[in-house]
Amino acid sequence: MGDSVDRVLEQWRAERPDLDASPMAVVGRIQRASRILDRRLREHFARHDLQLWEFDILATLRRTGHPYRLTAGGLVESSMVTSGAITNRIDRLVARGLVTRETDPGNRRSVLISLTDEGRRLVDELVDDHVVNESRLLSALTAGERKSLAALLRKLLTGLGDVAPEDAAAHASAGRQPPREGLPARGE
Repeated sequence: MGDSVDRVLEQWRAERPDLDASPMAVVGRIQRASRILDRRLREHFARHDLQLWEFDILATLRRTGHPYRLTAGGLVESSMVTSGAITNRIDRLVARGLVTRETDPGNRRSVLISLTDEGRRLVDELVDDHVVNESRLLSALTAGERKSLAALLRKLLTGLGDVAPEDAAAHASAGRQPPREGLPARGE
């Protein structure tokens, strides 16, 4: 059984037989899978009256451990939210009573974002369902295939410069420029 990328490759083979379009087989599928997964995750969270970015921020705070607090900059580094969008998004979560914002007493130029009890309750309630949903989305793959795919995607992402913040810090302390393209880790 073929997919839509197969059709694109067939068209290129017919029109440009001299062109090695094999990279499109990988990049095109990653892009299509990303769009489909993103849409399905958004639909899943919409059923819970949440947007994907809201869950991402709440989950990021929850997984940091007690006291479930990060600076705004730390939140940007650890989630999929961009620095340009963080203020507006935090405002919306504060209005919903899911997080609080306060000035860091140790650094008055820094803002601390904390998960409220309601925010923690919500993320704890949803995370199990979220993992079940992701498992359902990956059901076409065996456990071994998922593990292999995860390893290959990790290799691709690190090759593209996406490294964990602590790895980037280690590079910096060793006097090397971290190979980071500014792609933060997902807050799941």
